[in-house]
Amino acid sequence: GDLAIHDPQDVLALGVFVGVSVAVAGVVDGSARRSKEAALARAEAATLGDLALGASRSEDSLQALLAESLSVFGVSGAAVVTAAADPPQQGWDLVAGTGDIPGWEKGPEGSAARTAEELGGRTWLLLFGREISRAERRLVDAFGVHVQALLERRQLAASRLEISRLAEGNAMRTAILRAVSHDLRTPLAGIKLAAGGLLQDGVGYGPEERRELLETIDECTDRLDGLVGNLLDMSRITAQSVEPLLEPVRWRDAVDRALRTCPAGTVTVALPANMPAVEADPGLLERAVANIVENALKYAPGAGITVSGTPVQLAGAATGGHPAGELRIIDHGPGVPARKVVEMFQPFQRLGDADQGTGIGLGLAVAQGFVQAMRGSLDAEETPGGGLTMVIRLPLSTGSPVTGSPATGIALTGPGAGPAGGGRA
Repeated sequence: GDLAIHDPQDVLALGVFVGVSVAVAGVVDGSARRSKEAALARAEAATLGDLALGASRSEDSLQALLAESLSVFGVSGAAVVTAAADPPQQGWDLVAGTGDIPGWEKGPEGSAARTAEELGGRTWLLLFGREISRAERRLVDAFGVHVQALLERRQLAASRLEISRLAEGNAMRTAILRAVSHDLRTPLAGIKLAAGGLLQDGVGYGPEERRELLETIDECTDRLDGLVGNLLDMSRITAQSVEPLLEPVRWRDAVDRALRTCPAGTVTVALPANMPAVEADPGLLERAVANIVENALKYAPGAGITVSGTPVQLAGAATGGHPAGELRIIDHGPGVPARKVVEMFQPFQRLGDADQGTGIGLGLAVAQGFVQAMRGSLDAEETPGGGLTMVIRLPLSTGSPVTGSPATGIALTGPGAGPAGGGRA
């Protein structure tokens, strides 16, 4: 138990040894600590780099970011909540969450969250499972900034969508006002002129003259009814208030009803007898076919219109990749240049922007809106030898109605919704 040092110089040597050992231990401890800090800094840098890369590419989502926080911080759950109303005691709304997030509806104070980061605007980032150390708070702050940026991006996207919708609505209203100021006044002027002539005193009209004036009133009334019907239909399509009532429909039935108002001999029907039924709304399909046929008669008069069909189109032709039935409305008129095909389906567009005096350029736009509402597609193809072929594709029927619907089958929500068969090109 005794320590004896006989040589005084050994005391100095032992002191040097102890000092060196303490210094080496300090250097090793500092190096280990700096290595740990460097590893943590590298992990933080890699995480921040991933966040920055995702933000620059606009590929990350709030849900994916929260899922990443589980592995980065070693927590069991993460959530973003926002106060439902002022004051916050009235409740909290869950913006996004992943993992185990017990009691999130109580907010940052009442939930089981071990760490809460305020993001501003009564919005909080909650982390569950363990309390984040002070050394990791900087990374939590970075996650919070990124979450806030994603929330702002969501708000900007929603605002952009709303602004786009309002702009489309304003353009539609402007076009409707333009149509009302000119196209709708043309048939009204015809009705007014014919009715005024019949009401004049002292003017004797023969039976043929009276019949001609009455036919003018009848024709202008039909034109006016068609124009107003298409305007109402286009407004409902724009407002996404067309709700088709799908049921099995035979192409022959829809075509026969659509061609009732066409002059005899102007349209040739060549439908195969074995065409299966398709899932469609009878009223919407009738009006779509009628608009396409009347549009063809207007731009290809005397060229001959043929309605044909394909019994079964292979999978991938209809929306969703399901087998589809196909109806082809073929004309041999002047056709449409390829660069004009997309514009052809836009509202208030006429071929060459010429005033034809018989419509306001809504026939094909309404037809396309109705077909797309029935989960189908309407495309334009060049007719061999010249002309235009409109192709309607609809999913084949499964044999039972999708919804219990009446025979008319049309559901146009909103005031002024009319019965089936009122469409005009």
